[in-house]
Amino acid sequence: MNHNHTNMAMNMNMMHMTFWGSNAEILFSGWPGTRLGMYVVSLLVVFVLSVLVEWFSHCQYVRRKKNNIKAGLVQTLMHAIRTGLAYIVMLAVMSFSVGILLVAVAGHALGFLLFGSRVFKDSDMTSSVKTSDLPPMSC
Repeated sequence: MNHNHTNMAMNMNMMHMTFWGSNAEILFSGWPGTRLGMYVVSLLVVFVLSVLVEWFSHCQYVRRKKNNIKAGLVQTLMHAIRTGLAYIVMLAVMSFSVGILLVAVAGHALGFLLFGSRVFKDSDMTSSVKTSDLPPMSC
């Protein structure tokens, strides 16, 4: 009986959650650990993944073609990749690290600025122009 109590205490200690600081576990057990350099790498990874989610949300790969099956399969693959990346970002944010939360939001913001906002688009665009192959993300 004492052995079970020891195992439970060890498992509870392994689940270390912190709201601020570089001592967090993000996505993988033991990663990034206590090394500041690896924490910075994890911040960069989450930032890039967030930008990619926005890119997938606003890119156009499917051109007008007569093959609706092929176009539908490409859209489905893009949707699956976007959803998978978004869930990975969500899991990283669930590490309860403010740094991870901030870079995830910053990555989404930069991605939207680059790919979804009007900043880098022609001002003559009308609202009827299709801007993405995928429907908007819904939370």
